[in-house]
Amino acid sequence: MIRINLLPHREMRRDRRKKDFIALLLFTVLVAGAAALLVAFGIGQQIDAQQARNDYIKRENEKLDAQIKEIAQLRQEIDALKARQQAVENLQRDRTLPVHVMDELVKHTPQGVYFRQLKQEDRKVSLIGVAQSNERVSNLLRSLANDTPWLERPELVEIKAAQAGKAETRDARRVYEFALNAMIKAPVVPEAKPAAKPLAEGAGPAAPVAPVAAASRSPR
Repeated sequence: MIRINLLPHREMRRDRRKKDFIALLLFTVLVAGAAALLVAFGIGQQIDAQQARNDYIKRENEKLDAQIKEIAQLRQEIDALKARQQAVENLQRDRTLPVHVMDELVKHTPQGVYFRQLKQEDRKVSLIGVAQSNERVSNLLRSLANDTPWLERPELVEIKAAQAGKAETRDARRVYEFALNAMIKAPVVPEAKPAAKPLAEGAGPAAPVAPVAAASRSPR
């Protein structure tokens, strides 16, 4: 017996293929959506991790800025302490300079010379005095330039003739008023230690001011 299928099989096959295509399309869309979600989740995780690293770096930078400020303050305090220490060292070093200067003037002032005024400004010493002759002033300059370890570069500022006593009397004598400047040598550290012993031993004789009066020998 011959069977004949009278149903519309072509339309049924077309419908079945259409359903298969739609199902495959839906599956593809679902798979693509899931993949997109996974990728977006992974990118979000990376963004969060990077943001966390950025926040950590920001916090560390803030800590470093605070430490840098503290270091700058410490440096300023250290510089201030060094300046104070240097000032104290300068005071300790320079406190004996007047004693040495007076002592050197006593030792190197020649006969017939005495000083009326002595003034010190920083390292500069200004002297005003009277001498019996120009030669005595020259001897003083030469002695201060060559023989003293505490004074250097003596310079004659002015010298002029004057009368000692009243001009109308017989006792009036011709003298020379002079003014000179000299520089105090900066003490060398190795030489400062040996210089302390003479100070300790020479502390007994009151002060060198009295010898200046003795060494400032009047023309009379």
